[in-house]
Amino acid sequence: MPSEPPARGGPIPPGLVGTEDALLQQLADSMLKEDCASELKVHLAKSLPLPSSVNRPRIDLIVFVVNLHSKYSLQNTEESLRHVDASFFLGKVCFLATGAGQESHCSIHRHTVVKLAHTYQSPLLYCDLEVEAFRATMAQRLVRMLQVCAGHVPGVSALNLLCLLRSSEGPSLEDM
Repeated sequence: MPSEPPARGGPIPPGLVGTEDALLQQLADSMLKEDCASELKVHLAKSLPLPSSVNRPRIDLIVFVVNLHSKYSLQNTEESLRHVDASFFLGKVCFLATGAGQESHCSIHRHTVVKLAHTYQSPLLYCDLEVEAFRATMAQRLVRMLQVCAGHVPGVSALNLLCLLRSSEGPSLEDM
């Protein structure tokens, strides 16, 4: 998935990838409600690669949404990751795990998703997307990350953001 250089002030589209259509749409709607100096467009996809018939927008951030209640969600994410250009793993990919609040219903252990994010050296965020207040807060965070990844925040690059997010995470995988 190659990316064109960002045009200052132009549209900044993220890609939300996941199997939960309703949750992805609600998150996208929450993101579009956020105050953003640039035009915001959100592209939803069940998986990657995008079909060749789809008009491929420039993607500034890819968010893989993993539902911890669905093994299919994890499998879909793992298969989709194979189609992402390596340059995106320099700060333009993140994982969003949802459903962690109901751990007794999880079919995927949190450690599995932590290991996946560690393998791809990408941030891992947690949010119960079914709770509107949490979804709104996550939308704010993703829009801010997107602005950085699109080059709309002077002096901060996607790679800088990645380093900041990684240093604010808990213990490393080796410490666990």
